[in-house]
Amino acid sequence: MKHSLLLMAFFAGITTATQCQSKKSPNIIFFLVDDMGWQDTSVPFWDSITPANRKFRTPNMERLCKAGTKFTNAYANSVCTPSRVSFLTGMNVTRHRVSNWTSMKNKAVDGNDSLLTIPDWNVNGISPIPGQEKSVYATPLPQLLKENGYYTIQCGKAHFGAYQTIGADPLALGFVKNVAGSAAGHPASYLGEEDFGRVPGKFILQAEMPGLEKYRGHHNFLTDDLTKEAMLAMDTAQLKQQPFFLYMAHYAVHLPYKADDRFVQRYLDMGLPAPEAAYAALVEGMDKSLGELMDYLDQHHLTDNTIIVFMSDNGGFSHAPRQGADNSQNFPLRGGKGSLYEGGVREPMIVRWNGVTKPGSVNPQYMIIEDFYPTILEWAGIKKYKTVQKLDGRSIIPYLKQPELRDNQRALIWNFPNDWTGGKLGTDNSWLTSIRQGKWKLIYFEKQRRLELYDLEADIHEANDVSGRYPDKTKELARLLTQQLKQKGGQLPVYKATGKAVPYPGF
Repeated sequence: MKHSLLLMAFFAGITTATQCQSKKSPNIIFFLVDDMGWQDTSVPFWDSITPANRKFRTPNMERLCKAGTKFTNAYANSVCTPSRVSFLTGMNVTRHRVSNWTSMKNKAVDGNDSLLTIPDWNVNGISPIPGQEKSVYATPLPQLLKENGYYTIQCGKAHFGAYQTIGADPLALGFVKNVAGSAAGHPASYLGEEDFGRVPGKFILQAEMPGLEKYRGHHNFLTDDLTKEAMLAMDTAQLKQQPFFLYMAHYAVHLPYKADDRFVQRYLDMGLPAPEAAYAALVEGMDKSLGELMDYLDQHHLTDNTIIVFMSDNGGFSHAPRQGADNSQNFPLRGGKGSLYEGGVREPMIVRWNGVTKPGSVNPQYMIIEDFYPTILEWAGIKKYKTVQKLDGRSIIPYLKQPELRDNQRALIWNFPNDWTGGKLGTDNSWLTSIRQGKWKLIYFEKQRRLELYDLEADIHEANDVSGRYPDKTKELARLLTQQLKQKGGQLPVYKATGKAVPYPGF
């Protein structure tokens, strides 16, 4: 009887909170997937169905698209931490200089090269306080949301800063609740029965996932556990009668490709090799999480007052153990994670904002991940805010309210003066900077001092370098890229022999 009364009081509290919240600022869910490619879904983001779309099963992404807007030219950075820092700060990677993924304090993760050395980039990630070495000082997005009444939840992968730095702790960045977020860039294991890869008495960074103690040692899967914790956190927000900001940042679908036995048999039966079947199961498990969160909103009458964004943090991993030849996995896009070809930076993105987004619509306007900083603050009704950093992001709300709007003059910039893999995965994922303006995309290969120009409207595959055919356009974009790099403080690699930086692309 006592238990029943407690349950009645709990749900009565949630109902009351829900009624109050409908009059407040909207809830916001930012659903971020790790390493998910543009085509790793049954939702086509191209103008036709691809073999990948037929391979993967993502019914809840389809469901979200039917209720919202699909953006087909959405971008992030080519590896994870730069994108996450851009999201948290509203800064372009060129400005914040966290240009590669972070790991241990003061330690760069770049490979070694015989010709070039990396610049002194911010290897420690983000810091909310000044004076921290090798860090970008910024006002984090969740801090502003928290100060304006939001219950801010970080669930899953954080990876905003290096181990033993302030930026490694989401609670120092404005999140009120942190589940499983640390300096870890991927899990040691997705399996609870493997204790998520933890080894007693041994430090393993990838196994540092706080708040999951009750799931360790049991037969369960990390993606599902994070979803359960996210819903519990949303329960807390409702009891507190606060709008919530849920940063649902799954570790999926990053390596290691552990098989989720809820879904993997379907893909083995299709004849996929075991690693690819495990990858496809990771995708479907992520999609199930999305569906459960949408179901939660429906069940608690929160759907109309909750905005959902779906996105990935970088292009899909395009090497073994993925099935197929290297850099074929993101077709029709070229390249993959680590590259500034489209396969490394173009992301699946969906926005559902009931009453504003037209159900089932498609928007081709290009945008980039730092745009969510001003967008989310505008959604939250936060107008007069101060940041210590200069924002590069622009609100996408005009494109949601007036989907026919286009801006083909804006220039998007990427800067990766780093060596992702030491050449182990090819030459297309190191020492790069790039610009997109309108339909044109220019890539500067810094080591080779080579410029490549692509017309993305005519050649989404980036198969035909037209820099020789359009030398004036090539020079124009190279000058604009140089200007942007200088204005934002962009870094370039340095020649070991001379100690001088590689020349800018416009010279």
